[in-house]
Amino acid sequence: MTDLDRLRDALRTFADARDWGQFHSPKNLAMALSVEAAELLEVFQWITEQDSRKLEPAAKAAASEEIADVLLYLLRLADELGIDPLAAAQDKMKANEKKYPVDKARGSSRKYTEL
Repeated sequence: MTDLDRLRDALRTFADARDWGQFHSPKNLAMALSVEAAELLEVFQWITEQDSRKLEPAAKAAASEEIADVLLYLLRLADELGIDPLAAAQDKMKANEKKYPVDKARGSSRKYTEL
């Protein structure tokens, strides 16, 4: 059992103990995930590109909390849908390797359809 599996199981236990399964539909979890991702964006709102690379301690703590929320909702959503998030991510990386070959994509921010 991996750390991610243990975290998923802990989330199940946490939600089950509170009878939250009735609220944790994929739709609701996806919406909550979007809200938490937006809250993560707030940490970076109005700061420069350079400052985003070296956050002040309070901003870094806020980013850490929001990243945790995003991860938890994402993991709960994957669990509800029966999706292995690590396998899905690995599959996506393989697809991205094909879409963005190093010789065409290196140093470019263009979308794969423009390479």
